[in-house]
Amino acid sequence: MSNETISTVKTTHGSRYLQQLCKHFRHKIPADFNKQAGRIIFEEGKCDLAASENGLVMTVSATGKAEGARLQNILTRHLERFAFREDLEITWSAA
Repeated sequence: MSNETISTVKTTHGSRYLQQLCKHFRHKIPADFNKQAGRIIFEEGKCDLAASENGLVMTVSATGKAEGARLQNILTRHLERFAFREDLEITWSAA
């Protein structure tokens, strides 16, 4: 994979959101997870997730820049929807 980006989101509900994201996506695409780590396999790349007491780290590895931006957008929108009670700051940067 050529394009890798990362987002570290401050939240005390990282494990909950990790599990929600993986459960949601595994209805259509491969996704494996436990309470601390997960991986979602998209057609154009993957997202590795890691939860801690104070955050959720999402690392996107994509086949190209446009594909990476698309995956970032998908993950950001879904996380914002699952975390509607929180005002999360979700920013992406090169890994």
